[in-house]
Amino acid sequence: MDRNAMIFSIGTLLSSAVLLLSDHDFFGGLVAAVLAFSVLWGVSLVLKNSGIVDIFWGPGFVVVGAFYAVSAPGSPTPRGLAVLALVTIWALRLALYIGFRNAGAGEDFRYRKWREESGRNFWWVSFFKVFLLQAVVLWIVSSPLLLAHLGGSRPIGIVGGLGLVLWCCGFVYEAVADWQLRQFKSDPANAGRVMRSGLWSSSRHPNYFGEALLWWGIALVTLPVGGWLSLIGPIMITYLLLKVSGVALLDSAMVERRPDYADYIASTPAFVPLPRSLRSR
Repeated sequence: MDRNAMIFSIGTLLSSAVLLLSDHDFFGGLVAAVLAFSVLWGVSLVLKNSGIVDIFWGPGFVVVGAFYAVSAPGSPTPRGLAVLALVTIWALRLALYIGFRNAGAGEDFRYRKWREESGRNFWWVSFFKVFLLQAVVLWIVSSPLLLAHLGGSRPIGIVGGLGLVLWCCGFVYEAVADWQLRQFKSDPANAGRVMRSGLWSSSRHPNYFGEALLWWGIALVTLPVGGWLSLIGPIMITYLLLKVSGVALLDSAMVERRPDYADYIASTPAFVPLPRSLRSR
């Protein structure tokens, strides 16, 4: 296990413990996430494709959020329903994008590699390594969906309003980045080339930056009623995108698959977009 994976594992365990030991009822959300991903695991065995978990990542938040909306004490609240609506919009767009992108492409290279490494044991290894792990991570990241129901009908306020603006910025940024990449890949002339235009000229992973940004926006919406617990989710997703399954994993894979990607790494920030004038020379 490398350093980032170890830090992520420890962080996941500590975050889980904090949420479960808090005064709020997070346990039901954990059960809902595990059950949903267990069913999805069964489907993946039939299809022989663990990549379907990527399509369900967004809708999984809607499942947990809907559970909180009908089961949390004092729910539903206007703030809680607003946060659930924001997450639903994000989840549906992301699921449709990944679904269309992966249609007919077979299993993602990450899961193919693990399948080859595990051999005949992959059927049960995939449950723990892919589905159960993602269920727990999703449950942690989705914690603001429960916290948003605290405080009754308390107004959104200035901090919450800033969170809504931040969410909108992140959502649009992620959607535009995904659209630009899809347009680039749809042109046969770009086969084997690295996307360097549009939002991809100021960041190697603008879609990941947008996703992190919108979750920090949700945290701000929740912060006035959820307190510091609201920060656990966005911290988790940001670290995940930066160090575990996002930037770090894709950069290492792309260096092997695209000869000019090393130059892209050297000339373009990994995550936070920066204009050329502000980059170190």
